[in-house]
Amino acid sequence: MAGPLRIVHYLNQFFGQLGGEEAAGAAPQARDGAIGPGLAIVKLLEQRRCESGELAAEVVGTVICGDNYFIETPTAGDEVFALIAPYRPRLLIAGPAFNAGRYGIACAAVCKMIGDKLGIPAVTGMHEENPGVDMYRRDVVIVRSGASARAMLPTMERMLTVALKLVRGEALAPARLEGTFAQGRVRNELAAETGARRAVAMLLAKLRGETPTTELELPRFEKVRPAPAIVDLTTATIALVTDGGLVPLGNPDGIESISATKFGVYDIGGAERLEASRYESVHRGYDVRYVNADPQRLLPVDVLRELERDKRIGRLHPRFYSTTGVATTLRNSRALGAAMAERLRSEGVQAVILTST
Repeated sequence: MAGPLRIVHYLNQFFGQLGGEEAAGAAPQARDGAIGPGLAIVKLLEQRRCESGELAAEVVGTVICGDNYFIETPTAGDEVFALIAPYRPRLLIAGPAFNAGRYGIACAAVCKMIGDKLGIPAVTGMHEENPGVDMYRRDVVIVRSGASARAMLPTMERMLTVALKLVRGEALAPARLEGTFAQGRVRNELAAETGARRAVAMLLAKLRGETPTTELELPRFEKVRPAPAIVDLTTATIALVTDGGLVPLGNPDGIESISATKFGVYDIGGAERLEASRYESVHRGYDVRYVNADPQRLLPVDVLRELERDKRIGRLHPRFYSTTGVATTLRNSRALGAAMAERLRSEGVQAVILTST
């Protein structure tokens, strides 16, 4: 196809400058040219063209869709495609989504759809803990990114490098060298040494205490031993714990709305239910209006009180534990969980009901 390389950029409501979580229900819409992070694409493309004579390229359009709308609306994919196709793109770039789960799933789904329907390269970028990685890594080229938008420019630069290789029809290097997530595909290639010599070199590296570089990365599954069952619920103390970000009005402990590093513990005493006038959710990963209108939608204190009165449980613990789960790293999640568990055990709690979003 003659002329500059035509690129379409997919963004969510936040990076598409429609708003934050209050705009997460926004239906798909298109803007000509580049906006938001797309301006970084334009700048990087111009630098490449000036420095190395890279092919001429332009962002001809930006398609925006709210995270909630894409996840919750069955026709969202078709609506997004109907906006992308008229631009006649030769390349789609989605995101990057970093560690935003709904955004990551949408970016990967759009990339797969465009690859399947238009047969053109499509690239996105995510943090390793984004659920979109495990869901789509075999079908979509996903570049590794940092956890937040602070890594926007270097991530976009790597995405462009990979995308332009695909446009030129070049084979990508192994994932560990290219900075992408492995797609589980085995490809034959010539090596300087035989497999036997490479295997011995890996073994020697391991014996020296080094980390050998494997040519085929195997999945790693964490084994979690289940806790012993409660023998008698009618005598057990049950606690409510949530990663939905519910806190007293004003967020007195300063629980982060994203990438949490702390949790709060809040007294509910003998309350029959949580009053909307006293609580709010500070979570930035879902539409909190429904929880703010009725906190029982996240923490069912009223139901636990009924079970308590019916003597189906011993008692409801007089304090609930809360943090936010959006974009919280695995390392921080483990630390928070361990600290919660230690404190709950010290308070005589036998079981926890963990509510999420």
